[in-house]
Amino acid sequence: MTVHPTVAAVTARITERSRPTRQVYLQQLDAAANQDPGAQRLGCANVAHAFAAMPQADKDRATALDKIQVVAPRAPNIGIVNAYNDLLSAHAPLQHYPDLIKEEARKLGATAQVAGGVPAMCDGVTQGMPGMELSLFSRDVIAMATAVSLSHDVFDAALMLGVCDKIVPGLLIGALHFGHLPTVFVPAGPMTSGLSNSEKSKVREKAAQGLVGRAELLEAESAAYHGQGTCTFYGTANSNQMLLEAMGLHVPGTAFINPGEGVRTELTREAVRTVLALVKGQHFTPIGRLVDERSIVNALVALLATGGSTNHLIHWVAVARAAGIVIDWDDFSALSDVVPLLSRVYPNGSADVNQFQAAGGPGYVIRELLDAGLMHADVLTVRPGGLREFTRVPSLQNSQLVWTDTGASQDDTVVRPASSPFSATGGLKLLQGPLGRSVIKISAVPEALHVIEAPARVFNSQDELQAAFKAGELHRDVVCVVRWQGPQANGMPELHKLTPPLAVLQGQGFKVALVTDGRMSGASGKVPAAIHVSPEAAAGGPLAKVQDGDVIRLDGVAGTLQVLVSEAEWAARPLAEMPTDLRAANSVGMGRELFANMRRHALKAEEGACTWL
Repeated sequence: MTVHPTVAAVTARITERSRPTRQVYLQQLDAAANQDPGAQRLGCANVAHAFAAMPQADKDRATALDKIQVVAPRAPNIGIVNAYNDLLSAHAPLQHYPDLIKEEARKLGATAQVAGGVPAMCDGVTQGMPGMELSLFSRDVIAMATAVSLSHDVFDAALMLGVCDKIVPGLLIGALHFGHLPTVFVPAGPMTSGLSNSEKSKVREKAAQGLVGRAELLEAESAAYHGQGTCTFYGTANSNQMLLEAMGLHVPGTAFINPGEGVRTELTREAVRTVLALVKGQHFTPIGRLVDERSIVNALVALLATGGSTNHLIHWVAVARAAGIVIDWDDFSALSDVVPLLSRVYPNGSADVNQFQAAGGPGYVIRELLDAGLMHADVLTVRPGGLREFTRVPSLQNSQLVWTDTGASQDDTVVRPASSPFSATGGLKLLQGPLGRSVIKISAVPEALHVIEAPARVFNSQDELQAAFKAGELHRDVVCVVRWQGPQANGMPELHKLTPPLAVLQGQGFKVALVTDGRMSGASGKVPAAIHVSPEAAAGGPLAKVQDGDVIRLDGVAGTLQVLVSEAEWAARPLAEMPTDLRAANSVGMGRELFANMRRHALKAEEGACTWL
């Protein structure tokens, strides 16, 4: 299948834009890959330290001390980077993965070590709380922790154990800085379905109006979030898994198998077999070669085709940059114009990810996109069969893994073919205008609300908006402007807790929208929201000029975000300054002091909010 001309053109311009940085990256990768393995280069004391805690049989294989020859091939050693904690439901199953991996490695004549652990924050716990101001930057902390883990330089390959919001991008950024290592990602899958996401949202909206109390709300939330695995809505965590499938970084079909299923255990074993097939002497495929301009475009296409998380307009910019590849929101926008929406999963529909998987899941979507020429088929993946392997579904037959063709959609209210999509265009839209550049997840917004024009009400924090709602001050047509929420201001926390009150206002018939330099999570829903406004107010962005009563027009059709103020008045208007007490409050408590340098050096949202460049 010939690649769609727009997909080809976007890929070509990314390649040309990235040529200088990509060339330097590949030179560094090749220099590292062409060295002898670290365990052969290190001093004897270094090697002894590295393998001291291994069982003797593993130690002998890792050092080749069990061989008679003076110079003997040593067994490949896999570095495990583990994001396990049992605070995150999605990461709790990872507790036992290292033992499983080591066992499988031994069967194959290899060794494996837990190289290190990385922090993993649950955004569901920290939503609306001070801890959320550490969330975005935890991605870069995870990347650094991954680098620390792999810096012992005694590994021939790596397995990345992680699932959730910032964890997968952080692991991937860190892994790409060790791009000479073959690397496979190992997820744990979604929890089984509980209370539906739509029913949960109804209870949240009732709680926002004071119609139900804390007991009823807690009961509903606990019925929705009830066991091990990712949350079942199609937020950032589950979008992560879709994008890794589209980039060929998983064992095929691994993303949405529930933790308790037998096939999940076998897929984890298969990850060991897969990564060992990629080491030197086999079909050497380092992750830095696998992740190229084409695979990045494939990830963006998959995101758009599924109406995935808006957070990836930040995270995947950073991921690409870690591989020397430069992308921007123009690339997302151009692709969104030609990529059809093939799935409806909450918040873009009523189905959860388990229903998505049952209907066909990632394999179905990837096949449809490949057949329509909307993805690059000629890419490297962790499997010898390339991306076509990722169009199949795994199962166990006689205790053995087998993959079968996805077949037709099992539920056309959840997934549809490219020939008959839910929408002819993707789920994201770039907005531009006097207020800067921003994005909107248009796929979740009712078509009648794609254009909103109303007077602004300006807030300096999400708490101020909540207070105004409770005081009855927002029961009208209104565009809520929440500023000082960008990376440099306070670490760019998600503003997901604003969805219930704004949804209540919208449900009462008012024209409502949100404009902010902050983030909404992948669970942002039906309220029009221009997010990631860049440059942010704290960096002198024009959002700092907006005043109460200014008429703002958010046009998701034309792709504009305008303030209807005369050019002369707008030019003469001074930039508001971030309130001193707010800046001070953002910088202390809950460990925020430790992140001061990250806030100070963070790039714009469109540049990935990177703190290491």
